[in-house]
Amino acid sequence: MRLLTHRFGQISPELEQQIRRPSTDQLEALGEALLDFSDVTDLQSWLENYSEGQSYSGS
Repeated sequence: MRLLTHRFGQISPELEQQIRRPSTDQLEALGEALLDFSDVTDLQSWLENYSEGQSYSGS
C-alpha cells in the first residue's frame, strides 16, 4: 500500500479495499506489475483483470 501511495498519492477507499483482498501471491504479482504502471488507471485495470483471472501486461 505504501508503494502505491508513494507512486500515485492518495488511493481511494474503494481501490484500497480491492488491493487488500488478494492472496499473498496476487500481492506479489501486483508488486511486480506496479513497476509498469503509468498512473492509477493502470492499477484499476490490473485489479479488474486480475480478479477475472488474467494478468496485467503493462501499457
